[in-house]
Amino acid sequence: MIEAREFVEAARARGFHWYAGVPCSYLTPFINFVSADPQLRYLSMANEGDAVACVAGVALGGCDAALPRRGVAMMQNSGLGNAVSPLTSLSFTFRLPQLLIITWRGEPGVADEPQHALMGPITPALLELMQIPWELFPTAGDAIGPALDRATAHMDASGRPYALLMQKGSVAGYPLNSAAAAPFRASASAAAAAVPRPLAPAARPSREQALRQVVAQTADAATVVLASTGFCGRELYAIDDRANHFYMVGSMGCLVPLALGLALSRPDLRVVALDGDGAALMRMGAFASVGAYAPRNLWHLLLDNGAHESTGGQATVSVQISFAGVAAACGYAATLETAELAELAAWLDSAPLDGPQFACLFTRTGTPASLPRPALGPVEVKDRFMQQIRPRAPTH
Repeated sequence: MIEAREFVEAARARGFHWYAGVPCSYLTPFINFVSADPQLRYLSMANEGDAVACVAGVALGGCDAALPRRGVAMMQNSGLGNAVSPLTSLSFTFRLPQLLIITWRGEPGVADEPQHALMGPITPALLELMQIPWELFPTAGDAIGPALDRATAHMDASGRPYALLMQKGSVAGYPLNSAAAAPFRASASAAAAAVPRPLAPAARPSREQALRQVVAQTADAATVVLASTGFCGRELYAIDDRANHFYMVGSMGCLVPLALGLALSRPDLRVVALDGDGAALMRMGAFASVGAYAPRNLWHLLLDNGAHESTGGQATVSVQISFAGVAAACGYAATLETAELAELAAWLDSAPLDGPQFACLFTRTGTPASLPRPALGPVEVKDRFMQQIRPRAPTH
């Protein structure tokens, strides 16, 4: 058994300052220790996949000349299934590395709750199927450094995750500092009233018109644009391919936690996240994380056409929802629902507030003919983007 301090300090020396996850009793000492340290950051996420995507956003933010910026995603193995999509189609695809600390509930030979009876035995095989190398979490002080060195060597060489499987009793307890346990903004925002959908669908702007407006107002060197998977990223690429654009592929619903990680780790950037109604519905818990941690440099734009357009136009259930109401209830500093490009333009020009800003633009369906796919592969897109935003001064 080791102390939480031993592992965290060894990890800190290797550039690990960011932690995100979903609690597990095995992880309690880590969460309590990290939460109490003002030089570290623990982000409590709505689910395990959001934690992986958020740490990927930290990795996307790059590093300074003195020390890498590295992150840890922590979860119980029962939630590993929630993380499969971002692990396989975000972290793996774009080579955005992170250390995974996964508690091994239901380990063969160790009595546990019935819900872990299947996931326990198959956890190592799942990691291997996802091509994630793993080893047991170190339980002796002199084993911590070598384990972290193996992890960082793999992360640096491959750009992909490395996992430590934590067995029961690996870490001694550490008391909770209740004053430091929730280092996020408690918001008094009231939910916005549901807004009737403005304009008939045919009179709404197209997604292409909306993206052209975004392109026209995001040329500044300190602004980046992250585009959700599907036609959104492809249309943005077709309009104007820029080094400050990040075109997500796969990992549907993970754009917002990715943007959150980037915005928090790089407060020098203005982060514009281009979301869609289908993707937002998939991981609405991310709205709560954004509102709670309140990055003032995040502009979250949701283009709502009521359809899964890139898969054939099947309807979403967004017609039942006020996304601006959800964002307001979750603590965003300002929210907007509109079908007017002029209002979108004013929103894009708005000054930073004491927290993130949200806009839902109602659009019509329709996609330009012969829409191209980015000529650059995902890793090339990521490398170009990171070169564009390379920090000029040390930040952690």
